[in-house]
Amino acid sequence: MAAPRRLLLLPAVLLVLAAGAGALLPRPLAAAEGAKKVSLELYYETLCPYCSRFIVKRLALIFEDGLTDAVDLRLVPYGNARVESNGDISCQHGPEECMLNTVEACAIDAWPDLDVHFRFINCVENQVVKGQYDKWASCFQKLGLDTEPITDCYNGGQGYKLDLKYANQTDALVPPHRYVPWVVVDGQPLLEDYENFEAYVCKAYKGKPPKICQGLVHPAKARSGVTYNSGGIKLARHL
Repeated sequence: MAAPRRLLLLPAVLLVLAAGAGALLPRPLAAAEGAKKVSLELYYETLCPYCSRFIVKRLALIFEDGLTDAVDLRLVPYGNARVESNGDISCQHGPEECMLNTVEACAIDAWPDLDVHFRFINCVENQVVKGQYDKWASCFQKLGLDTEPITDCYNGGQGYKLDLKYANQTDALVPPHRYVPWVVVDGQPLLEDYENFEAYVCKAYKGKPPKICQGLVHPAKARSGVTYNSGGIKLARHL
């Protein structure tokens, strides 16, 4: 049973963290002109080990190999959570996961520049991979980011509104997600083949393909696409 969401106050250390080291990842190359980017959506939850490893060891590579020129990446930190009848949010890995889901939602909202919020999320998820998720706040100092936008979002109620927004987006997936990470490329759920997402992006991209696309084995068969609706869909509760 997923543990209900209880509001966890962010560590007081966030209020006194000083600016620290610079970028964790290199800035992406300029986007190619004239070609529409391919949508790449990741539905995930923050303490899922498969999600964390995918973000840190696979997804982060698009900032190094130039694939950011071809993709419009959208992160949805909710996963297998659910909204209870009393408004509480239950998360598969407990209240700490609910807290970090909200923190990462706040990062996306506060820093809409993908290059900024992904650096922060990648840093937090790297702490999860190392089994040190309780040290996630060190990412502010590592990246030289101000803590105030996140603390204001989290403690002021905006974070909860973002959680509900992501809950609605996740609930509206058709077909519903079966597990996390759930990766969708150009409206197409990749199912178990999600780690091969670059090949799907390269196949869907209509512009001059980034160099990373050379030599990739393109998927031979298209999977069934996804649509969205406003109806409630019961979420999967297990990885």
